[in-house]
Amino acid sequence: MDKKTKIEVGILLFNDADVLDFTGPFEVFAMAEKNSKKLFNVSTIGETGDLLTACNGFKVEPTHNFVHHPKLDILIIPGGYGAEEVEVKNNTVLKWIKKQYENVVILASVCTGAILLAECNFLDSKKATTHWMFIDELKERYPKVNVVQNQKFVDEGKIITAAGISAGINMSLHIIKRIFDIEVAKTTAKRIEYDIDNQQLQNKTR
Repeated sequence: MDKKTKIEVGILLFNDADVLDFTGPFEVFAMAEKNSKKLFNVSTIGETGDLLTACNGFKVEPTHNFVHHPKLDILIIPGGYGAEEVEVKNNTVLKWIKKQYENVVILASVCTGAILLAECNFLDSKKATTHWMFIDELKERYPKVNVVQNQKFVDEGKIITAAGISAGINMSLHIIKRIFDIEVAKTTAKRIEYDIDNQQLQNKTR
């Protein structure tokens, strides 16, 4: 990633996605600055670009569709019922995620978005996490994944997985720290009034 220009972050959207799974990371990356300069362009991407209904009736319209969107550096995959029960069977979505994997520097999931990554075989022989309610399900459905729990996120280099819902904020701040430095991450956390300590920003890797 070229830190001289804004880094492109794309967030996948679909029906019945958990709202904080995608709005949390959106806010973190959108608010990140250094020397009063925005560091990221953040966009939302849906299969068709049509209006979607996330969990609890939250209406959201993606800014882009699968055909027309910026070249991404980072892709965030949220979770929710739509991930573990619907999109996991959607070959168009899975094919698009696989295509993005070839180009992005970081492919990250929040909550049960990990199931979509596992379905694409990206988590085979890797450590990964998800919402605590779905830890056992991830283990059972994808035995090649080394599923861990009681961690906000797991960083395996190109692949990062976060636990449930609000953990996507921790993961996003970690990504900022990884790309820039801990001071940028801490300043961003302060801007959004999110309490976080240095331990929460440590790498969770192999």
